[in-house]
Amino acid sequence: MALKIGDKVRFLDSVGGGIVKRFISKELVAVEEEDGFETPIMIKECVVIESVTTQNSNKNSYKDNAPASQSQMPTPKIVETRDGDVLNLLLAFLPVDDRNIQTTSYETFFVNDSNYYVQFNYLSKQGKGWILRHTATVEPNQQVFVEEFAKEQLNDLERICMQIVAFKRDKPFDLKPAISVEHRVDTVKFYKLHSFQENQYFEDKAMLLWICKNDKPEHTFSIDASELMTAMKSKGDFKQPVKPKDNQNLPNSILEIDLHANELLDTTSGLNNSEIIRIQLDKFHQVLKENQGSKGKKIVFIHGKGEGVLRKAILDELKLRYKTYLFQDASFKEYGFGATMITIK
Repeated sequence: MALKIGDKVRFLDSVGGGIVKRFISKELVAVEEEDGFETPIMIKECVVIESVTTQNSNKNSYKDNAPASQSQMPTPKIVETRDGDVLNLLLAFLPVDDRNIQTTSYETFFVNDSNYYVQFNYLSKQGKGWILRHTATVEPNQQVFVEEFAKEQLNDLERICMQIVAFKRDKPFDLKPAISVEHRVDTVKFYKLHSFQENQYFEDKAMLLWICKNDKPEHTFSIDASELMTAMKSKGDFKQPVKPKDNQNLPNSILEIDLHANELLDTTSGLNNSEIIRIQLDKFHQVLKENQGSKGKKIVFIHGKGEGVLRKAILDELKLRYKTYLFQDASFKEYGFGATMITIK
């Protein structure tokens, strides 16, 4: 259960207690005691004795580490907001140390900005299957801590899925369809400080990934097999209309990807050469995965000439993992010696 501004707490290992007035950091809150003075104290040292749920409480809460049992905490009254009967659900990623963005780990939160209870499964793709990373039921207008992960685990999050069921308790409610949303996560954004923005849910900057906005699921990649078979068997050809966003998505166009470190990262401070190469190769693999079904698609990876380390690493990956793809030096007139063109097969 998340600690909220307005909760009445007592201190676990010292005498005292009072009302939570504000969050100082992820670990510290300011508690106003009876004498009117505010006392900074660790969140894990606070035990909730009276919970207050307000319209904006979810915008000021972090994970609660208090070791109190459920019997010590009274069940909070659920207060619904005026616009909360539409589902607004999202994942939020926060750097643990935003002063060291190149090496920090991250915290993941699930935000339920609605009047519904939400039961969710959080999964990531592994090979041909999926791994369950977290499952929970979240109260209306609340958020829960999901996990903390290190930079080395970013590749595990390239493809994630959220399964959602929404409901209310002890009262009639409008039925919401079950949701299954898949996202392809651009892991390179985690190396860029500007990817983390001011937001209404956290005092700290966060990267927000929407699951459902105003009752509309985001980025659903799965296709219902029965509907697909019905369409294929019906009269006429089954065609999925596609509106290209830009010229790079046209059938005969060439997709250009710049792998220079200054294009992928805000700064390379604190990173050695091998770590930069790994980030560039992560982007290389991500683009090829996104285009693996586009036979005949041409992609130019701009890597620069330099000492040829990145070019060699790309060629090694092509020979090892993408043996059916055609590749060659890109046009010297346009790119000099610093680019490789790949044709998807």
